[in-house]
Amino acid sequence: MSSNQLLLGVVLIGVLAAGAWFTNEAIQQPGPSKIQLAGKGVKTLPKFAFTDLEGTLRQQSEWKDKVLVVNFWATWCPPCRQEMPMFIEMQEKHAAKGLQFVGIAIDSPNLVQDFNDVYGINFPVLIAGADAIQLSNRLGNRFESLPFTAIFDREGTTRYVHAGLMTEIILEEQLKPLL
Repeated sequence: MSSNQLLLGVVLIGVLAAGAWFTNEAIQQPGPSKIQLAGKGVKTLPKFAFTDLEGTLRQQSEWKDKVLVVNFWATWCPPCRQEMPMFIEMQEKHAAKGLQFVGIAIDSPNLVQDFNDVYGINFPVLIAGADAIQLSNRLGNRFESLPFTAIFDREGTTRYVHAGLMTEIILEEQLKPLL
């Protein structure tokens, strides 16, 4: 093996290692990714109806005149699991001001019920499948990622959408002018 081939091999390994490191950092440090709505999502809350954990059909019209936070999630999604305690806390903290969280789980009812039993979710959890993915896509979730959160004002106008892990700072910042 010539010294040029050896040097090329070392450089190639270095480039691959750097690429792997940067990819790992991007995965480990999910940043906020506000999706701009212009042309990419609906401006108002679309009609939807999914069943809750008790088997009752729930519709978006139930939460008319509320500041509505709709969160698409799954039990197998680590960032979804990470943000759920914050959503529970925010629901409790701001419910009297007209805030309503609604979780739309893209998962099996048994797994969602087990998750709910552990976390004690204090807001409606709806069970959905492909229809929920379509709904999140209509709201601007072009890449169908989880978690995905959409915030609507009391008139049902889309105020903010967020793909990926939601932070408390971002959520409070978005909710403050609406409550």
